[in-house]
Amino acid sequence: MKKRMIVSLLAVCLLALSLAGCGKRQKSADGKGLTGVTLNEVAHSIFYAPMYVAIEEGYFAEEGIDLTLVCGFGADKTMTAVLTGEADIGFMGSESTIYTYAGGTQDYVVNFAQLTQRAGNFLVAREPIEDFSWDMLKGKDVLGGRAGGMPQMVFEYILKKNNIDPATDVNIDQSIDFGSTAAAFSGGQAEFTVEFEPHATSLELKGDGYVVASLGEDSGYVPYTAFSAKKSYIEENPEIIQSFTNALQKGMDYVQSHTPEEIAKVIAPQFEGTELGTLTTIVNRYYEQDTWKENLIFEEEAFTLLQNILEESKVLEKRVPYEDLVNTDFAEKAAQ
Repeated sequence: MKKRMIVSLLAVCLLALSLAGCGKRQKSADGKGLTGVTLNEVAHSIFYAPMYVAIEEGYFAEEGIDLTLVCGFGADKTMTAVLTGEADIGFMGSESTIYTYAGGTQDYVVNFAQLTQRAGNFLVAREPIEDFSWDMLKGKDVLGGRAGGMPQMVFEYILKKNNIDPATDVNIDQSIDFGSTAAAFSGGQAEFTVEFEPHATSLELKGDGYVVASLGEDSGYVPYTAFSAKKSYIEENPEIIQSFTNALQKGMDYVQSHTPEEIAKVIAPQFEGTELGTLTTIVNRYYEQDTWKENLIFEEEAFTLLQNILEESKVLEKRVPYEDLVNTDFAEKAAQ
């Protein structure tokens, strides 16, 4: 499984490299002397609120960065953008950096700032369940995520913690694309589905489903998403990485010191299709489960837990060194 995944990812990267240029972004043309930086995010989600606070409050501009935000719609696409130079920085699950390192990439991608410390998805049932327990999933049909992705691996991690075998005790459908499972569930497929926001709340608003469990709460603290860049980019542009991290830390500080209502109002321009009341409900749900770290430091203990999850999911044969794939210098300085 792991070898096929790595070979496929590297093949895509090589193809993209042959089609795309790798030029660096220098000064922007806005006349303000800001340095252009392209950030590719794995998905555009309220789950990443501190980053959007940093954008909307102008923290990146304060740090001299003219930020271009691009959505990759998947960790494989975000990683490809970083490896080929289409993006300077990637925001995704750190398992992708482990896969590419293990696959032998020379200019591998290094994590320098961790944003979320809990999973951001929820288990949705067709009917409300007051006293939900995970053994209720035995023998049931569940819409899950792709193999090797953090959503699915965290889901399986929780099942195993509750003495449930994901392969034999639950019927997990992994055939539906990311972002389409909520529609499939509304259409009558499966008895449960694992959903990110805003899809979980949307299903509730339509009466098609009800959130019965938080994977973030039941999995414990997990290094779910982080910012990363090629080793060479970090070495050549330490000032940019530090400025970028400083801006992020300001966003982290904001969410730690403001209410969900205030946070929702700030990030509302990022989610124009979502009503403010719904946005506030979602932010509050993430706020209450302690989703966001106080700082951006990616601790070794968290990286070890991540590799434990990968090993249990049978996608990692050999562990990779923390000191190669994580650089905490920038986050530590930003937190001072």
